Amino acid sequence: MEPTPLARNRDFRLLWAGGLLASLGSQLASIALPLLVLRETGSAARAGAIGTVSVGALLLTMLPGGVLADRIERRRLMRICDVGSLLAVCALVVAVLRGHTPLPLVLLVAAAGALISSVYGPAAGALLRAVVPRDQAREASSRMQARGAAARLAGPIGGGALFAWHPVLPFLAEGVGLLLSTVCVALIRTRSKPAEKSGSVFSKQELTAGLAFIWQQPYLRTLLLIFGLGMNFAFSALMFATLAVASDGGRSGVGGGTVVSCTAAGALAGALLAPRLGARARDGSLVALACWASALTAGVLAVTRVPLVIGLLCAACMCLSTVASIGFVSGMLLAAPPDRIGRVQSAAGFLSTLIQPFGPLVGGTLLGAVGGTRTFGLLALAIALCAAVVTWAPPVRRGPVPVPAV
Repeated sequence: MEPTPLARNRDFRLLWAGGLLASLGSQLASIALPLLVLRETGSAARAGAIGTVSVGALLLTMLPGGVLADRIERRRLMRICDVGSLLAVCALVVAVLRGHTPLPLVLLVAAAGALISSVYGPAAGALLRAVVPRDQAREASSRMQARGAAARLAGPIGGGALFAWHPVLPFLAEGVGLLLSTVCVALIRTRSKPAEKSGSVFSKQELTAGLAFIWQQPYLRTLLLIFGLGMNFAFSALMFATLAVASDGGRSGVGGGTVVSCTAAGALAGALLAPRLGARARDGSLVALACWASALTAGVLAVTRVPLVIGLLCAACMCLSTVASIGFVSGMLLAAPPDRIGRVQSAAGFLSTLIQPFGPLVGGTLLGAVGGTRTFGLLALAIALCAAVVTWAPPVRRGPVPVPAV
């Protein structure tokens, strides 16, 4: 019997739409929060603290978030997260309307958003597995990635425009999105209830269960350490250096904007192409291809400074990286035991994010120390090393260990 197409899968449509509304609202606020702090204080350092607080809170709560996703019914947990986000945004809206927004409140809202995201993401991933059949997992994951890419493409532009009209509008729009997201999740009929467990919720064993599962799988372990940890770090350094060079050290908004827009478009294209390309190639091969393409791009960037060329190269890299990431993540979620889906997903996210925030710092330091040409050359060598390991590492060449359907 043929499975119901995703376009006619009611619960999948609701899950997709709810996530889109929540993601779009979050992206609207992502640009509005630092602009609000700049407007209130005039301090770029204080505005930059928002990103630091968000990343720090996300890393601290990512593993506990996975535990909660494996202890509480996932649909209910997602509704709690939406309501919590809505309350935080409402507090911010009231403060903006009153004409005074204390920095501690803004930082608290940013930290709360990161904390809630660390719980919502694993819960949504686990619910997705219950909503769609196994043979539709890659297509469903690609549509989820396309949703996120579209929100990242449109959100900051819309948020900036709304903020210019009135500072409270991006946060009002986020609140409306969260409210509608809560309604969508409430209408989902599928339930994804983890197995009943006894013992401490946040014991060391519970917190590290996802990491332990990944470590026991040589294929997952190798790809996460090289592609997730190493490549994410190197690629973030590459993107920061690329943005700095394309914008002529911050003097050209057109050059920097071209790179950012092309990169977002590449991510969206990769999400749309993933089901077709992924069906024709092994996930390990796609990861290797993405790594080699990034190394080649870094090499070309050492000799060109044309913003459009740089943007197109970054778009191609992001497209391939997105295709590879979707294939790897969907396979990993299918391989994870049902009672550990949330923790496996949060563990993978933790490893992938752990040192990524330091990439821009390294990229900027290299630019200041050795200049653009040598910076891109060094990054090309580092990424090529990652590509070589992924290409020839025995665990990757053997592929994942087959996991029986559950």
